[in-house]
Amino acid sequence: MLDIVSELNHSLAINDACARDAISPWVQRFSHLLPPGLVLDLACGGGRHSRWLLKFGHEVMSLDRHPDSLASLAQQGALVLQHDLESDAQTANWPFADNFFSAIIVCNYLHRPLFPYLLSSLKPNGILIYETFSLGNADFGKPSNPHFLLRSGELLQQMRSNLAVNMQVIGYEEGFISKPKPALVQRICARKAAFSSGIDLL
Repeated sequence: MLDIVSELNHSLAINDACARDAISPWVQRFSHLLPPGLVLDLACGGGRHSRWLLKFGHEVMSLDRHPDSLASLAQQGALVLQHDLESDAQTANWPFADNFFSAIIVCNYLHRPLFPYLLSSLKPNGILIYETFSLGNADFGKPSNPHFLLRSGELLQQMRSNLAVNMQVIGYEEGFISKPKPALVQRICARKAAFSSGIDLL
């Protein structure tokens, strides 16, 4: 019996590791829209998206507060920054200027005060690809703390969090996914409009 439990736990650990290393299908779906220039992989974790982007010739900055994978990513050609975005839980410790990145990718991370800064730091016509967990995910595992889960429709609302920026939503989804593991998510791809137009307001 102990052997069966041990084997099951080992299998679950392997599946979790595979899920962590898998490239987000949402990122893959919209990666062809990334313009030339520097791409920020925010809260990059193990660096799965940074490595994938580097493989396709993108210039990448990998940011995370943990140094574990940053040295390896630097050796592979990424610019790296060890930085704590949440030194104050109520504000954003944002180190970048406006109009700095051609694209920003965020997966499985949520710190609400960051949203206006993310939008501001995109260059005109820059692309934001964002995917993370939403309320109800506790039924499927972690994260389960509501503080780290998006409320219904919140990711769409956050595209209007910076009144100086006009974001054109290209794609948005909210609901259940079964892979890489069962979860409730919201995900969006949006473009920072270079100028206001009727198209951007659709």
